[in-house]
Amino acid sequence: MAVDIYSYPSCSTCKKAEKWLEEQGVSFTRHHIVESPPSADELKKLHQISDYPIQKFFNTSGKKYRELGLKDKVKEAENEELYDILASDGMLIKRPIVTDGNLVTLGFKEALFEETWKQ
Repeated sequence: MAVDIYSYPSCSTCKKAEKWLEEQGVSFTRHHIVESPPSADELKKLHQISDYPIQKFFNTSGKKYRELGLKDKVKEAENEELYDILASDGMLIKRPIVTDGNLVTLGFKEALFEETWKQ
């Protein structure tokens, strides 16, 4: 199995996720979520194949999220607008995102990775 991981090099959660994937023998392609964030169309696709509400794609604990005052905006805006907001800055996106094109996980929880990505 090969997956894509959207991560940030200095993110400790991303490092844990990548280490777990390596230990399980899951090959992955790393995408720097800040230097080349997923496009609005890519985010829409990830959202549609996931079981997550769009709000879960936001890094709500991030500085940028708070600076832009997105808490209320995320509750009220249409999905299309939210995809554009997320695509505008990789620091707004919950990380890591792992996908094989059919499944998506957000963040790193070992039990979820075991269930989703273990070969």
